[in-house]
Amino acid sequence: MSVNRVTTRTGPEELDGVRTPLRGREAELAFIEERLDALGRGEGGIVRVEGPAGIGRSRILAEAAAAARRRGTRVFEGAADPDERFVPLGPLLEGVLSGEEPLSGAPRLRDLATTPGQRFWLLQELGDRLREAARNGPLLVVLDDLQWCDDLTLLTFHTLAAGLSSHPILWLVAVRAGSVPSGVRTTLGRIRQAGAHELVLEALEDRAIARITEDALGAPPDPDVLRLAHRAEGVPQLLVELLGSLREEGVTIENGTARLPAGPPAPRELPSVVRRLDQLSDEARELVRTAAAVGGTVTVALLAELLGRSSAALITAVRESLDADLLAESGDRLAFRHDLIREAVEAGLPLPLRRALRRQAAGLPPGRAPADAAEAERAAPGDAAVADRLRTEAAELAATAPGPAAERSLEALELTRADAPERPRIIAETIPLLWQTGRAAQARELGTSALAAGGLGPEDEALVRLALARLAVPFDFSEAVRQARAGAALPGISVAARGRLLAVLAVGLSMSGEHAAAEQVAAEAWETAAAAGDRTAEATLTTVRSAVSFHRMDLTEAFRQAERSAALADALGVSTSLWVPEALWHALLSNTTGRTAEALAVAEEGIRITREQGRTAATRMWLMTRTRILLETGRLSDARADAEAASPTADDPGPGNLADVTLRYVMLRVALHTGDRRTAEAYAAQARRMRSDGAPVVRHFGSWMLALMADFEGRPGRAMTELDGVMTSPAADRPAYAGLIDPADAPVLVRMALRAGRHERAVQTVAMAEKRAALNPGLPFLAATAAHARGLLDNDLAPLVRAVRLYEDCPRVLARASALEDAGRKVAATRTPEAVPYFETALALYARAGAERDVARVRRRLRAAGVRRRPSTTGLSGAWPELTAAELRTVRLVARGLTNRQAAEQLSLSPHTVGSHLRRAFTKLDVTSRAELTRLVRLRDSGE
Repeated sequence: MSVNRVTTRTGPEELDGVRTPLRGREAELAFIEERLDALGRGEGGIVRVEGPAGIGRSRILAEAAAAARRRGTRVFEGAADPDERFVPLGPLLEGVLSGEEPLSGAPRLRDLATTPGQRFWLLQELGDRLREAARNGPLLVVLDDLQWCDDLTLLTFHTLAAGLSSHPILWLVAVRAGSVPSGVRTTLGRIRQAGAHELVLEALEDRAIARITEDALGAPPDPDVLRLAHRAEGVPQLLVELLGSLREEGVTIENGTARLPAGPPAPRELPSVVRRLDQLSDEARELVRTAAAVGGTVTVALLAELLGRSSAALITAVRESLDADLLAESGDRLAFRHDLIREAVEAGLPLPLRRALRRQAAGLPPGRAPADAAEAERAAPGDAAVADRLRTEAAELAATAPGPAAERSLEALELTRADAPERPRIIAETIPLLWQTGRAAQARELGTSALAAGGLGPEDEALVRLALARLAVPFDFSEAVRQARAGAALPGISVAARGRLLAVLAVGLSMSGEHAAAEQVAAEAWETAAAAGDRTAEATLTTVRSAVSFHRMDLTEAFRQAERSAALADALGVSTSLWVPEALWHALLSNTTGRTAEALAVAEEGIRITREQGRTAATRMWLMTRTRILLETGRLSDARADAEAASPTADDPGPGNLADVTLRYVMLRVALHTGDRRTAEAYAAQARRMRSDGAPVVRHFGSWMLALMADFEGRPGRAMTELDGVMTSPAADRPAYAGLIDPADAPVLVRMALRAGRHERAVQTVAMAEKRAALNPGLPFLAATAAHARGLLDNDLAPLVRAVRLYEDCPRVLARASALEDAGRKVAATRTPEAVPYFETALALYARAGAERDVARVRRRLRAAGVRRRPSTTGLSGAWPELTAAELRTVRLVARGLTNRQAAEQLSLSPHTVGSHLRRAFTKLDVTSRAELTRLVRLRDSGE
């Protein structure tokens, strides 16, 4: 590397070399402007810009340099290069010795840089020159890609930054997020201790994505174009490159709107991905390309088999691929950092090679002769015989190996001509397989493209719409209803297709909260399914019947139908189910009625089975369900970890309605119990979006979340206003629990209504709770919630004490603690000493749950009663004040050498949840590897 070299880069937001306006970074630029203002006043310092590959770090640095120059500030810009890390001090010297106005004494500095044994004097000379330059005015020193800097550059940087801290010099450095070399990690730690400001770049928000899309295409995008843009997940570099491919494919502007006349374009190579591949060694490049051809997540063992090497021989290549931000760890598997990256890598491979690798990865079915395999390899588009064989294999594999089944179905589709009459049927078969294996966006694009192309007969269109409706159920309740309704209305379709469409329509309406319509459609669907002898539709409709009974508060019948539905679905096999999985509803029903231990066992079994089968979609649905269960049992840390593990992605084809009523609701409740205002406000913003959703149930959840948030903020009147919309909705579709999410919310609402002076609302809530308990006398939990609510309304100790006693037989920790606290409050009004045991038990339960805000409140009540308790943490030991109990259990197992999966088995958690606990622990403990964590555990647990 020559110290005179100037690096020229294509920015992550450039199209055809033309820089687009910077969108979505207003807060970051405002912060940079503040630091430049301070620099102008003579205040130096360090700003560290961090983010993943393609997030726009270099663009922020370029904008900062331009802003500084506009102020008359002298700017030096340098950047590290992964191919030239062997040149000591190269990046820093590049910055100060090149450009329009290099440092004075450049010849002397170049001589010292190239003369052996002169590094000490080079450091002194460089410091003197910068000091001299700073006397004439403020300086901005920009250093990009710190993760690729050599050790001498790192040493010089933090030494000079510390030594010149009293001078008007602002150091602006950028580093890629994630794993970095130890020297870089040490440098980052030192500048953090020196007071460096940190600027972390997150993914772009929806508004910025829309504006960048409009900038690139020349017109506002229609929903299909915008949905495609969202596949970049807010990463500017990928977004701009994706938009570039759209422009080349021929986006049309109609009525001032950018549209895709021919549907989504085929995946293609992306320049940034090609550059990163070129920077890899041959071995790592081969590994990444093989992983792309296989698709989805992949084990190292499978890659080793495909590459003809041992797993140990791939250590360096795997590490290199991870460091390049192409691959990421996903439990004990590898996955691409972004699905667009995988598609771009795959697009660069010849089609025959892709097919060969997929087939080899999936494993040839037993008994296939070598001649048959060779025939499949030689197959060309239009080879119907091979396509039929692949479809048969896909059907056989679907029940036990959906991943290989999806690959075979895709291969059959590739071999089928666009005008072949069987093509729509293959598309309809492929969509659910892709969805089940976590490729929902690809599945949706496949179906919507088929519909957009037109020319489908009624039966073919019905089957495609059925597949899209099934796909939409977890993501967009209203879209599921729309697709199923449109399909069922098609003329001349078969009884079987109509029956299944009506069954999915009934499910969609039920999940949307349109109970009266769901019951009406289900009745029609029963007749159609019976005429077709369709047991699969019957299983789905039995779930709807259970939901209808639940809405009517007939929980005995709801359980009977739920158990029948789960048994039917189990007998038929999950691959044929129209709503995966029916047993999930049974778990939710059990949890809502206080049978929480049973619900948790069902959910954990569901997670285990679907994970073993590779059913990513079903596993996520089970994780979402377990999140709700963990919240109600008072395992707040585990609930939050599960919610993070199952978080929606930008590839999800819809707003994520199931996530709305599980993950986002849970995250808000956890934040309120722990006093995490910032997180609570973030999910309250999501709740406001939910209030305008097309599905009534999502609107109801959003209203209740906003009511809880208003109450948290001390605004009970506002909380009641948030619920008014729910209470004025049509009676037939009004939530069975008067706007509540769970029976245990009845006391919460009564308390809220009384504080707001809305006595009639409190009376209404108590009446509903008591009616529900009376209709279901075999469920003590419902009796407990009714007694708790009645005690609050009447300010009567007897019902509160009864509620406490009834809660003892139910593992609802937070509900029981709340009843104890309320009973203690009532007793304390006249007999303070007698209130203490109630408060102490409530305090212990809240502390066990990790509900810090509730703990603080009860501790204040105890102090008012004359009792002092030392504040305690939610950790298990005073040696670990940073960690929750769940995090500490995970950390200790990992320190013993257990993998995430092994730790998950011991803790009865999912590997995703264990991974979430570990990420939080790593951040809190400021460690970056398992080795560091192990050393810390040994040190602290030994008492040293």
